[in-house]
Amino acid sequence: MNGILLGSWASRIPAFVDRLGLDERVLGALLLAMGIGALVSFPLAGRFSDRLGAVRLTRWIAAGYLLSFVFLGVAPSMGMLAVALFLFGMFHGSMDVAMNSWASEVERHMKRSVMSSFHAMWSLGAGLGAAGGYVATSVGVAPAVHFLATVLLSAAVFGPFLIAPWESETRTGAAHDPVFALPRGALILVGIMALAAGLGEGAAVDWSAVFLKETLQAPEAQATFGYAAFSVTMVVMRLCVDRLITRFGAANVARTSGLLAASGYGLCAVTGALPVALVGFILMGLGYAAVVPMAFSRAANDPEVPAGQAIASVATLCYGAMLLGPPVIGFMAHATSLRIPFAMVGAAALLIALFAPALTSTRDPGKVR
Repeated sequence: MNGILLGSWASRIPAFVDRLGLDERVLGALLLAMGIGALVSFPLAGRFSDRLGAVRLTRWIAAGYLLSFVFLGVAPSMGMLAVALFLFGMFHGSMDVAMNSWASEVERHMKRSVMSSFHAMWSLGAGLGAAGGYVATSVGVAPAVHFLATVLLSAAVFGPFLIAPWESETRTGAAHDPVFALPRGALILVGIMALAAGLGEGAAVDWSAVFLKETLQAPEAQATFGYAAFSVTMVVMRLCVDRLITRFGAANVARTSGLLAASGYGLCAVTGALPVALVGFILMGLGYAAVVPMAFSRAANDPEVPAGQAIASVATLCYGAMLLGPPVIGFMAHATSLRIPFAMVGAAALLIALFAPALTSTRDPGKVR
């Protein structure tokens, strides 16, 4: 559900650009509002996840997330769109922290690596959202109608799963934890890897359609193919990641991931052909698929930091980059072109390969090696 809403928004960004007459700089400023909303929510979500229980918090946030998406679709002006994106970012970011905390509880209960499979479902949702955006764009459905239909369908399909019985872990001392926490100790390098992955994923979400439409002159409907290719590849790869981690170890998987992601952005930065760019987005999907699940699983099993606080600290860097990076890309693209920031995002992906050994230290070495 979380992925469907974000994928739907990403696929319809060109419609908002055309309707409100936005350039890269203004679009970047609007995306900044979304990023700030997420950053505000991360530490609070981490604290309340530990204090109230991840499952209860996930349910509450999911309801707000759906409502914020309806508001996003009907925002009539640039100012209201900024407010809507701020709220959308808050609910999106806080739900990421809460549901990953819940997922880490399930992973510990199952006593094996399954986090990447959960993230595969997020990527599947993002791909479905992008596909829905392609259909809506092709038949001329306005974003307001498209977003409302998406919310109603999502509530009907995923509501029963949200109320599934689960007794979540809580910590009575969570109320005294610091409100804002950054990674510390061994989690610093994990956080940097997550930051590089978040930057790459965020650029793909918010700029793939614009890159294909504006830089490569692809038709608007075909401009949705980039994020769709990225998302589908993420789904397939994430369904395989848990087995790859078991066989080769998280560090080796992370090294390969960083090199693939860097290659994908590098290819997009130099090509002028749509098919070659789509290959680049496939390489990005292969590269980024494993990194965030491994980082969150490593954080949740840190021997010193409570799960909710640890995930929130890593998420602050990961999703901070995912949501604040795209506005910076917009400002750079306005001054140069999207090719330059795409090349820089690819260079940042090399940090994932460099710091891969940081994933080897955990409370349960048998789970994330």
